[in-house]
Amino acid sequence: MPQTDQSKQPQTCESLITADHLITLDDQHPDVIEQGAVAFSAGQILAAGPAAKLRTQYRAAQQIDLGQHILLPGLVNTHGHAAMTLMRGLGDGNDLQAWLEDVIWPLERDHMSHDFVRDGTDLALAEMLRSGTTCFSDMYFMPQIAAQRVQAAGMRAQLAFPVIDVPNAWSANAEAGMSQGLELYDSMRHEPLINIAFGPHSTYTLSRDTLTKVCTFADEIDARIEIHLHENAAEVTNNTRPIALLQELGMLNPRLQAVHMTQLLDSEIELLAQMGVHISHCPSSNMKLASGRCPVGQLQAAGINVGLGTDGAASNDALDMLQETRQAALLARLGDGAQALTAKRALQMATIDGARVLGLDQQIGSLEAGKAADMIAVDSQALALQPLHDPIAQLVHCAGNYQVSDAWVAGRRLMGQGELLTLDQADILTRASSWRERLKLTTSNTT
Repeated sequence: MPQTDQSKQPQTCESLITADHLITLDDQHPDVIEQGAVAFSAGQILAAGPAAKLRTQYRAAQQIDLGQHILLPGLVNTHGHAAMTLMRGLGDGNDLQAWLEDVIWPLERDHMSHDFVRDGTDLALAEMLRSGTTCFSDMYFMPQIAAQRVQAAGMRAQLAFPVIDVPNAWSANAEAGMSQGLELYDSMRHEPLINIAFGPHSTYTLSRDTLTKVCTFADEIDARIEIHLHENAAEVTNNTRPIALLQELGMLNPRLQAVHMTQLLDSEIELLAQMGVHISHCPSSNMKLASGRCPVGQLQAAGINVGLGTDGAASNDALDMLQETRQAALLARLGDGAQALTAKRALQMATIDGARVLGLDQQIGSLEAGKAADMIAVDSQALALQPLHDPIAQLVHCAGNYQVSDAWVAGRRLMGQGELLTLDQADILTRASSWRERLKLTTSNTT
């Protein structure tokens, strides 16, 4: 009998996912692959490309044909405060400082608790998954509780533990907060889906001494730092601009994630580019709180990496990264013309560029061999996407969160056909609803 050429035999894989349209966002394929597929095993992508080719290369234990769907990388939300979802809609009509000082901080003093963080985080996780976010950064009190909820849901996250000088429900002072944060870092260092970062709130809420300690500890363990920076005009009116202060302290480096950045001088943009700082752009929050406009086009032209974030639902009022991508594209064009931010570039900001902000671009952000199988599927049969001329442009400008049908993180299916598989939506809604009355008791004096 003739010998079989073993090199041409199909390889085995756990799953082969096919869809009418595949967007890989890598450098090896066209922008959109008609009739595409992704093969993966043990949570890792083996190949992505034309379905006909992958079907000959792989024999899958499980095959899922999504049909009239768009398969693409999971969206990456680079900045948020998950538990604040319970305060959605409160304080409308205030600018940033009044919103914080008159609405948010009093509510947090009165209601911050284990249950608040648990229930608010679960609500945020469900909302993010339903709208296509598979990886996010969270910056809020009691991050150990958020870590438990993220693990239960199976999502991927960066948890930036808060560093603040004033006493709060989580820490008596900044030193205590950093101590607890470092304990969390040690406990999570072998958790593949969670990274721990430092989360100093801002230069105006922290002393120079505290910021120096953050730099020192972050350097020692090579951790990332996420900070609200140049968020509005009031923040930059003092003699030393915040960026200049961070430069003096040695905080401007590729591990820094600067959030908002609406007030920037040309010289500051040049400095940020030289130092390799990453930026998290939160267009909806910036507009709602009248904070200002981040000069995305100028930043990208200078070579600065810019990802997208929703901020917390209390200042947005949604955790919808498809909406955020659309807002970013439109806001950039309003200032700099129709070509300022193309749909493809905006989608990259929501995926691979966001992964770079979090230092995860070698793991996620595009669909290619060797990366984690973090993916979402969008139903292209929906009225809002028909007729489907340009999948990328219509994803950015037409798609709604209700059209996201499926989500995988590290190959694990967390949502299938619109149903959350690791989160109990009914229970989450019941718990979230209970907070309406509890918060109502104290909001009458602040809204």
